[in-house]
Amino acid sequence: MSKKVTIFGMHSVRSLLEQHPERLVEVFATRERQDKSLQELVSLTQRLGIRVQFVPKATLDKKAEGGNHQGIAITALEAPQLNENDLDGLIDKFGNKALFLVLDGVTDPHNLGACMRTADAAGVTAVIVPKDKSASINPTVRKVASGAVEAIPFVQVTNLARTLRQLQDKQVWVVGTAGEASKTLYEVDYTGPVAIVMGAEGDGMRRLTRETCDELIKIPLLGTVSSLNVSVATGVCLYEVVRQRHGV
Repeated sequence: MSKKVTIFGMHSVRSLLEQHPERLVEVFATRERQDKSLQELVSLTQRLGIRVQFVPKATLDKKAEGGNHQGIAITALEAPQLNENDLDGLIDKFGNKALFLVLDGVTDPHNLGACMRTADAAGVTAVIVPKDKSASINPTVRKVASGAVEAIPFVQVTNLARTLRQLQDKQVWVVGTAGEASKTLYEVDYTGPVAIVMGAEGDGMRRLTRETCDELIKIPLLGTVSSLNVSVATGVCLYEVVRQRHGV
């Protein structure tokens, strides 16, 4: 039986209602907030045949565990868990347009949520993370991702290096980010199927991950800082792929 999760915040709730209404179980809203945005979500929920339960704001505060629920929270069935066995199907489906974001040991849920949000905006096929030593989907990630968790496949794998080799066997070019790389982000062709590998906060990619990559690249840093936050670096890299693929 599927596990139930709490999702809160306008963007996250709307994303699930629009994309996966079959997973909806319960809806909670507060009468203490009466504005057009909340009323639209309430109306959408009612059209789906789910009765909205109006509760005090304190009840929503508790359900959101202190997060900014913006007056609405829902209980939903958790999305099916994906693993390495699902990757071949995704590659076959997207072909040359396949674009994977691989996060090697990103443990901060705020960073994971920000990376998921950017990945969705950039049209990423799936986000891949190792099962161990990595953040996983939780209420904080859902909130920061602003609905992206419901829109983009999230794949947890047992052995990341082995998964990268699996991608390579399917003609996906694996590009890792490393400060010591000789090439910059802008010297690589991303127009074919590609996986962009980002390292953990502070430590970067693990040795075996680095050695498995087809190519290493770096982001030029022209100021005094020695590195970028992983979610910022992810945005820089993914949008170079978007630029090359869409000619913008």
